[in-house]
Amino acid sequence: MPLPKKLRFPQDEFDRRQTKTKAAMQAAGLDLLIVSDPSNMNWLTGYDGWSFYVHQAVVLPVDDDPLWWGRGQDANGARITAWLPEERLHPYPDHFVQSEACHPMQHLASVLRARGWDRRRIGVEMDNYYFSAAAYRTLLAELPNARIEDAKSLVNWQRAVKSEAELVYMRRAARVVDAMHARIREVMAPGIRKCDLVAEIQDAAIRGTADFGGDYAAIVPLVASGPEASAPHLTWTDEPLRDGEGTFFEIAGCYHRYHCPLSRTIFLGKPDQRFLDAEKAVLEGMAAGLDVARAGTTCEEVAGAFFSVLRRHGFEKDNRTGYPIGISYPPDWGERTMSLRAGDRSVLEPNMTFHFMTGLWMDDWGFEITESFVITDGAPEILANTPRALLVKD
Repeated sequence: MPLPKKLRFPQDEFDRRQTKTKAAMQAAGLDLLIVSDPSNMNWLTGYDGWSFYVHQAVVLPVDDDPLWWGRGQDANGARITAWLPEERLHPYPDHFVQSEACHPMQHLASVLRARGWDRRRIGVEMDNYYFSAAAYRTLLAELPNARIEDAKSLVNWQRAVKSEAELVYMRRAARVVDAMHARIREVMAPGIRKCDLVAEIQDAAIRGTADFGGDYAAIVPLVASGPEASAPHLTWTDEPLRDGEGTFFEIAGCYHRYHCPLSRTIFLGKPDQRFLDAEKAVLEGMAAGLDVARAGTTCEEVAGAFFSVLRRHGFEKDNRTGYPIGISYPPDWGERTMSLRAGDRSVLEPNMTFHFMTGLWMDDWGFEITESFVITDGAPEILANTPRALLVKD
């Protein structure tokens, strides 16, 4: 009996994505694309599964439908989640998995040879978490007649402008992150262990809302207090929260792999002047950035508006202040294309989506209030509804 298909988008959505990607391939002079980023695999075919710890790919020829290629035990996952018919699925035997004697790319090369695609100009995602040096070396050895080139973010760029169906999922992710922050405000108090607080956050993330549940996020909750908040990427400990400390929460709601990140800072007790000054600078700077964040302006213009306000208040931020978001898998919820920073002259288009990461990480403290938004022809659509302010709890 055939397994039931559970597609999250209609077929015409996948057809549009495939057509768009093939046009970009033609512009780059590529005949074939080996897509190993699970976000890009999902975007092209719908394939979803926690299988990205082994080699897998979607192979997209410029003149044919894509193939799914992956571990044999994951083939049923492809049958359920991907729109591809059975003849487009190419699982490999398990003796290729984490073997010292052979490499899975040898199997993929045999698939390409069997279809006569071994003399093509092939793009691979070189600077990607999921494509290894050994994979590249094996393909070079197995496909001596092919011309293998870097296409590291070709598909990522095609994902930048969201469809209306994708925006529905991102708005649902926003409702999930609102619920997560509401749970934090409800239970956070001096003495609660951070691990217990994070358990509450994760509970809210997965339960979602009464109308729909949540998914796992590409990044675990980043929760840091006091001096530890000077480091932006610490997770949590089993230590209790203390009076007189500020804690930032960098978290994201996720729905069907679409993310809405949102950060807030909570201070237990009476905040010192540093936090009040940071709140004023960040909120004023964010308002200035959002005021110019509309179709036709550039990434650096948004960043410049924010940074100019920040400097006027005496703060320096030596890192980018935002990035595009959407569908993603661990270890990152960014799309790895544009950045809100000086020098990035990428032009904003309607339905692009960004996380405005306005966090400050100082020598011995940190502060985060951020927003995720959708570019429009006018004022951006702010996805979340969580109050944009420093929360103080006595």
